[in-house]
Amino acid sequence: MAPIVLVGVPGAGKTTVGKLLARELNVNFFDSDQVIESRAGKSVSDIFTQDGEPAFRKLEHDIVCELLQTDEAVLALGGGSLGNDDTRSQVRKAKVVWLIAGLAQAVDRVGMNRNRPLLLGNVRGQLADLMAAREPLYKEVATIAIDTSKLIPSEVVQAITDDLAKLEVG
Repeated sequence: MAPIVLVGVPGAGKTTVGKLLARELNVNFFDSDQVIESRAGKSVSDIFTQDGEPAFRKLEHDIVCELLQTDEAVLALGGGSLGNDDTRSQVRKAKVVWLIAGLAQAVDRVGMNRNRPLLLGNVRGQLADLMAAREPLYKEVATIAIDTSKLIPSEVVQAITDDLAKLEVG
């Protein structure tokens, strides 16, 4: 079985749902950002700060392509990984699940719903810009799309397995 790839903005539930889905399917789970941090020996933000975004994006592309070779796995990709044309081309070969989250939900889930109006406004604006820029990329590679807005993680997993089963039959 080719890997199942989860994509979406920060707060869409890729890691939470990915772990549950992998458990349900009895396969391994990989979060590309966690693999990057493990290999680099530092956080994603430290890589950006110390090495620059181009170095991070190169490492991200290499690791995503490597993880895509893993059979029987669920992969959660960093939200910006699809900005690379070559990465997108490789991801298209997998079964890709786009987890769609609304702006308010994404902000709440990433823990930025604080009583700080300036920070909240700033974060909401940044996240809205990311969502607008990345949505066409998610749409381009998605095999299926699941709106997570009104679902708990176990319901998202059920929706994914139902849709994947329909693909197998169809």
